[in-house]
Amino acid sequence: MRHLAILTAAVLSLTLLTRPVLAGDLIPDDILAQMKDADVVILGEVHDNPLHHLVQTEAIADIDPSAMVWEMVTEEGAQRLAQTAASNPEELSRILRWAETGWPPLSMYYPVFQASEAPVYGAMVPRAAARAAMERGAATTLGADAARYGLNIPLAPEDQAAREAEQLAAHCNALPAEALPQLVAIQRLRDAVLTRAILRAIDETGGPVAVITGNGHARKDQGIPTFLSRLRPGLKVFVLGQAEDGVVTGEFDAVIDSPAAEREDPCKAFESQN
Repeated sequence: MRHLAILTAAVLSLTLLTRPVLAGDLIPDDILAQMKDADVVILGEVHDNPLHHLVQTEAIADIDPSAMVWEMVTEEGAQRLAQTAASNPEELSRILRWAETGWPPLSMYYPVFQASEAPVYGAMVPRAAARAAMERGAATTLGADAARYGLNIPLAPEDQAAREAEQLAAHCNALPAEALPQLVAIQRLRDAVLTRAILRAIDETGGPVAVITGNGHARKDQGIPTFLSRLRPGLKVFVLGQAEDGVVTGEFDAVIDSPAAEREDPCKAFESQN
């Protein structure tokens, strides 16, 4: 199994202070400069960490992207948002049907939405498509684009084994072995769908494009960047990972570290099932 590590070009530690977090406090100038020089800026996160969304908000305000790609928004939700502007969180939640998605509260993400007026591109894989990927494979679910994105080619055995081990650890070592290949397939499908949305945003707006997604999809060693480097090698891609208490898995161009969010032990849910 790959050990948990921060493999980065730069690491910045954030601390929760008694004073409020101010704009300009969170991202060093050298990292911002690299972001501004990129065609695609992938902003990773731990989904339920509020500080991670403040970092993303600051980055978006400085990058001023021509398009925003969201893992948390479906393509249909993005189309509805393009037709109806949202003036408050409640309206945005209704347009995006946020309550149905299962993501953390929209209040965490709302500052990120407010940071840019660029068009939103949805790249969330609907539950039905995720179930289909588990049952029939990621290539079948993606359809005609599967070969282009390499989903019809199995991963190398050592890569497959490493990804399955990571999925097992992420699910508290509580999943049956037969479920692990399915979870890896879903992860690859989501990487491909995010990449497809990024390329469409680049083609339609010219870039730069900012991407809001989890660290697992952002990582350079197996996520979206591996697809982009194969499909559009000329793009300049900058990847920011966000750690909690110094821990993040994967490779990034830079990592910003924040205190872990307060949350219940996720493994209790698995314990209650036993």
